[in-house]
Amino acid sequence: MAFLFSNDLGIDLGNSNVLIYADGKGLVVREPSVVAVDKNTGKILQVGASARNMLGRTPGNVVAMKPLRDGIISDHEMTVRMLSAMFKSATTASMFAPKPRVVISVPSGVSEVEERSVINAAIEAGARRVFLIEEPLAAALGAGLDIKGPSGHMVVDIGGGTTDVAVLSLGGVVVSRSTKIAGDKFDEAIIRYIRRKYNILIGERTAEAVKKKIGAVYDHPEAQYVEVKGRCIRQGLPKVVSISSKEMIEALYEPITAILDSICLVIEQTPPELVGDIADTGITLTGGCAQIAGMDKLIEEKTQIPCVVADDPGSCAAIGCGKSLA
Repeated sequence: MAFLFSNDLGIDLGNSNVLIYADGKGLVVREPSVVAVDKNTGKILQVGASARNMLGRTPGNVVAMKPLRDGIISDHEMTVRMLSAMFKSATTASMFAPKPRVVISVPSGVSEVEERSVINAAIEAGARRVFLIEEPLAAALGAGLDIKGPSGHMVVDIGGGTTDVAVLSLGGVVVSRSTKIAGDKFDEAIIRYIRRKYNILIGERTAEAVKKKIGAVYDHPEAQYVEVKGRCIRQGLPKVVSISSKEMIEALYEPITAILDSICLVIEQTPPELVGDIADTGITLTGGCAQIAGMDKLIEEKTQIPCVVADDPGSCAAIGCGKSLA
């Protein structure tokens, strides 16, 4: 039962972004999962977007870092401090308001140790009670799918650290698979491609910007272009090249193939009756990287199952966590 002055929160704790849904308010926080800290004093300097702007640009005594990797916590203390700052932004300070109950989405198949790490981090950051929900289940709720009935639904959630593929029915996960190939691996693939083809070294932020602007995984008639600035490996000097969206199909081929293999494997493991349902209901794409051009067309071509991108796919998991608070 919710308190009168409830500050209950639903949290999508992602590699790239943290989204927080406040009960009765909707999405109240959407910040990059980055913390900037002074190495000498241990003081947190910035959290979120302002900290991300420091990535690759900090002086010697300042470190801008991502405390989450591959969908799990890699730096417990920094995660606690990041969440603590974001909780303050998301909740209303009041002597009558208890500490918030929190629902956090986690990748399918995380270990008990990893689950405990998430729970402990949230409690240390100021949560009263912590509940965990599998990422594809939260994403399905956020996408508005009716998963309580006996019909099967398939969700592919492509986030920053993990891609979760799941078949859902009767309010639960029937078959699922989580792979640590998602947005971060796309960025790494773009860095490798530009280094190999153009002998230019670029950073993570530049690769992410290229992915967002011209990322594509399916053939398209009109190419888009973006100028990429980096350091020439041979000369050590600044260099600018123009990259085409058609080149992204080649650059992202390897990680995309791995995701397609995961989708096909889950379909193979799904009971025949539910596969029949999925052929009718289709595959729903969620997560920030679901918006990469041609992702739905490629998956539809590979599986021969209709595929649609959810409305506001990057927010689905957080909204689903918020809905599960009820």
